[in-house]
Amino acid sequence: MKRILIRAGLLVAVVLAPVLCCGQNTGIDFTRKAAEQGDAKAQHLLGLAYSKGQGVPKDNAEAVKWFRKAAEQGNADAQGCLGWCYLVGKSVPQSDAEAAAWYRKAAEQGHAGAQCCLGVCYEFGKGVKQDYAESIAWLRKAVEQGNADAQYNLGVCYDSGRGVQQNAVEAAKWYRMAAEQGNAGAQYNLGLCCKKGQGVSQDYVEAYMWFNLASKAEGEAGAAAIKSRDALLKRMTPEQIAAGQKRAAEFVPKKSRTETE
Repeated sequence: MKRILIRAGLLVAVVLAPVLCCGQNTGIDFTRKAAEQGDAKAQHLLGLAYSKGQGVPKDNAEAVKWFRKAAEQGNADAQGCLGWCYLVGKSVPQSDAEAAAWYRKAAEQGHAGAQCCLGVCYEFGKGVKQDYAESIAWLRKAVEQGNADAQYNLGVCYDSGRGVQQNAVEAAKWYRMAAEQGNAGAQYNLGLCCKKGQGVSQDYVEAYMWFNLASKAEGEAGAAAIKSRDALLKRMTPEQIAAGQKRAAEFVPKKSRTETE
């Protein structure tokens, strides 16, 4: 049973995703003035504006400049963003070590996204010595805050037995938590669990629902979900298909704990 087990891409996405929406309604002139006066939050927001080209021309070098100013003042969001810039070589020399170092600074302040990223760094030995125990420890810190990417990654660890004893029930539990927040990889993997009855009761209707939801995503998870969903259709009755489609249509992602605070 094929699962989506590769998580390196999360290192790119997980830190920026929760913060890109911040400050979009703040006047760019006001943000710039505050940033130039040394306000770390404004510096971070100005970096995001340059990163996305929102209110200013897109300029990665300017984004890095403002991320660094904020990060050096201890702003955890900016530290996470700067870590991402080093990871992908965005207007800085690519460096896994620098990426991990900035993720650590943010993670130690309790930034859930950075904790997840640092956990993945330890799992794959990116910028740090590979250490499964450290990986699990950081992932658990993030899941305690309700971080969906960390929940998904912890599910994969239980699924594969990497850093923890393999446990299909635990894997399915963490996949479900992440899937209910809209994580496509978790939705796909949970669909597989439901299809095969691994860690959960076999349920084609629920499997179809999760495959259908995951199929809307781009990348590996979306493509795999479409293939699995279409294959599952051959085993389902019209009534089961209709029920699965209804569940998918009614699905509303849950908010994480940090989003509700």
